[in-house]
Amino acid sequence: MRIFIDSADVDEIKRIVELGFVSGVTTNPTLISKTGREPKEIYYELAQMVEHVSAEVVSEDAESMVKEALEYSSIHPNIVVKLPMTNDGLKALKILKDKGVRVNVTLIFSPSQALIAARAGADFVSPFIGRIDDIGYYGMDLIKQVSQIFTLHDISTQIIAASIRHPVHFVEAALSGAHIATVPPAVIWKLLKHPLTDIGLEKFLSDWKKSMGVNV
Repeated sequence: MRIFIDSADVDEIKRIVELGFVSGVTTNPTLISKTGREPKEIYYELAQMVEHVSAEVVSEDAESMVKEALEYSSIHPNIVVKLPMTNDGLKALKILKDKGVRVNVTLIFSPSQALIAARAGADFVSPFIGRIDDIGYYGMDLIKQVSQIFTLHDISTQIIAASIRHPVHFVEAALSGAHIATVPPAVIWKLLKHPLTDIGLEKFLSDWKKSMGVNV
């Protein structure tokens, strides 16, 4: 499973990318709006850092979605256009695929939506785990079902586990067959930490200093 960052904070994304395990970034209108910056500038900067940047359209009709998507995809080859799972989103998807644009279909909440998006030509689908949990269901079941369907029918569309809220979501997404997990920075920092790592490192350093005659 590859790891993406779900954020539009360029500075924080850069700090995480420098650690060497991230290959992509996903954004959405909410994350972009929090930056107060021009979206195209953010997408260009991010595309210099990683091989995949999902840039989401905000238009609601297919024609406008296509126009917006072509503007985003022209910024850099690493940009993948993000379309909503709506009728107009599917219409736009077909047009964009004919033009060779890579597309991530977002706001997936059922296996049927994922399968339809894949058959319509989506390169990526983004099932939302956390939001399903929020309404009293088990979001990880969606990842498992979509993964099973794609495997059974030899579908190459990649599954991006989205709306990850905590480290358990991350691990379960990997076990459930997600090709990618897109993770908020706050969760990524938690994934890097474990109390036994800190205790072990402190013990190693203390023992080394004692062996070297250094007062501790």
